[in-house]
Amino acid sequence: MAANSSLVSDAFLVGKIKLIFAEVLVLVFLCINLLLIVIYFKKECFHTTARYVLFAVTLLSDSLLLFMSDLLLILTHFHLLVQVWMCILISFLALLYFTVTPVTLTAMTLERYVAICMPLRHAELCSTRSTMACILIIHCISSVPCIVILSTFFASASLSFYKDQRICTVEVFMFHAWQDHLRSAISQFYFFIMCIIIIFSYAKIMKVAKAASGENKKSTQKGLRTVVLHSFQLLLCLIQLWCPFIEAAIFKIDFKLFEHIRYFNYIVFYLAPRCLSPLIYGLRDDMFFRALKNSLLSHKRNLI
Repeated sequence: MAANSSLVSDAFLVGKIKLIFAEVLVLVFLCINLLLIVIYFKKECFHTTARYVLFAVTLLSDSLLLFMSDLLLILTHFHLLVQVWMCILISFLALLYFTVTPVTLTAMTLERYVAICMPLRHAELCSTRSTMACILIIHCISSVPCIVILSTFFASASLSFYKDQRICTVEVFMFHAWQDHLRSAISQFYFFIMCIIIIFSYAKIMKVAKAASGENKKSTQKGLRTVVLHSFQLLLCLIQLWCPFIEAAIFKIDFKLFEHIRYFNYIVFYLAPRCLSPLIYGLRDDMFFRALKNSLLSHKRNLI
């Protein structure tokens, strides 16, 4: 009896530590993202450059996803029940911005490809108007998976089910095995298309980098490193697409292991990619870094 009580106490303590660690990470990433968003909106020169506009979209989508996923983490950790209709609203936003980031990263990779491999057409293809249209397309493409998942749920659920109290997870919307198969097929299709675009862009930029010389070579090499960082970030984001299926398989075997795996996936494949966007365009980009440095120095002088 005492041994069981000790195990329960240890598990409770570990759970609290894991929750606090996740909360600290979310808070840190949110503060960094919000700081960079403020810098973006303060400088008008960023508003007309495609890569900075897409960077801002990434920061906003990452921040919203961090908030929504953290809310779901807290609800799940404390076993708080919410009505299904409210869970639908939360899950729709979480699923939408879960996909927006990798799709936006793919668009940013294409922008780098155009800038390096098609410099004469860059101003035309990456104009402010084209970028706004691109953002709309990104959100339309990203909404397809959550629309499909929720549509199959609406077709299967009874009206009384919407008032039920449940722990809010995506599994709430899955009544049949074919729904999981459909979600898997859509995720694999997105994974395949994004991988092709990344590989194509990397190969083309690599070819230009080898042929470039002088200042062009330096600029091209920097663009190539940016694409490599995007590729790594996108890889982490794309692995997210496989996480639900790995978790679903483990859930059937061992619930405790399932909880550990889900937490690991949340930290490594949900939170970690969100810290790379500030690195790629917040610290590595000279123009954005100068704006950030000037803003911090100005704020420091005001405090003094």
